Amino acid sequence: MIHSEISHHRLVAQKLFKTTSCTPQEVVRHFGAMQAQDYAMAKWAIGSRCDASEKEIEEAVNSGKIIRTHILRPTWHFVAADDIYWMLELSAPQVKRLFATMAKQHGFDQKKFDQVNATIEKLLSGNNHLTREEIMKELNIQKKAGDLSPVIIMMNAELDGLVCNGRMKGKQITYALLEERVERPKTKLTKEEGVAKLAQRYFESHGPATLLDFSWWSGFSPTICKSAIDAIELHLNRITIDNQMFWFGKNYKKENPFRESIHFLPAFDEILISYKTREVSFSGNHQSKTFTNNGIFKPIILENGKVIGIWKRTIKKDHIKIETEFFNETESSKKQVLFEGIKAFQNYMGTKIVIE
Repeated sequence: MIHSEISHHRLVAQKLFKTTSCTPQEVVRHFGAMQAQDYAMAKWAIGSRCDASEKEIEEAVNSGKIIRTHILRPTWHFVAADDIYWMLELSAPQVKRLFATMAKQHGFDQKKFDQVNATIEKLLSGNNHLTREEIMKELNIQKKAGDLSPVIIMMNAELDGLVCNGRMKGKQITYALLEERVERPKTKLTKEEGVAKLAQRYFESHGPATLLDFSWWSGFSPTICKSAIDAIELHLNRITIDNQMFWFGKNYKKENPFRESIHFLPAFDEILISYKTREVSFSGNHQSKTFTNNGIFKPIILENGKVIGIWKRTIKKDHIKIETEFFNETESSKKQVLFEGIKAFQNYMGTKIVIE
């Protein structure tokens, strides 16, 4: 394997070739966690890796087979139901430390959080799924410009394992009690066991990747991540490329995994966002067109594992409009070949697509 081939191997690890049939929850479990702050795009991140429709993925979320909550880095992630408790116990303390200062600035200490959590638990008890606005109204917290209290309250409740996403209410996200959605397991992992399990899940689904890639994705320090890799190194493969150690799963096949492929992938997709550095996914200097310095990632077009452009979808009454921007001058004849990649999204949405 050479540096230019890493992107091909990642396509395989990230299930973008759909070599085996799997359910939406199996896709999420394979990844450990999938970034999901853009809910519509996050569903397509799952759909691009299995044959489920958007409605089927939404049902998996609504039914609690897939949980959407704040975990790992302080942002929304999808997590399989059977992973939610050990992953929360592992990452919640570090995430809470990251927003502790902001919480204090808004007048929240542990005593106040405990009081608010007790009220939220009563509000949601009995499978009562409420939006954040409905919860804030019951807490008598008025919406004010610049006031982050609602965000702080609900994120803390998620990290405490009290709430997670509930059923969608139209297009609105709701919250529900986690224990009413997923039964709490009888056994727990130690922190060391948890980080090791997370590391193995990461390298099997994202490899080849480096220690610093895993540190970025998990939010744990390089020292902690190094100990986790040491604990599971017999269960991973490794290779040194350009003086850099890359780790990947044992299911790696030695033959070159290259194959012609086109993928229209969502914003914040794991193929880019889950790595500390992303140069292996680009053939030119186009990273600034794909994601910003403040962490906004755009939907991308991949050709043979390399980002060649970005795309945008607009939902209309009877169709979905797709707009594309290719980084290099592209002949019309080649565009027709590239646009074949959008058919997977059309099948997933079950709606006619018009490319403009």
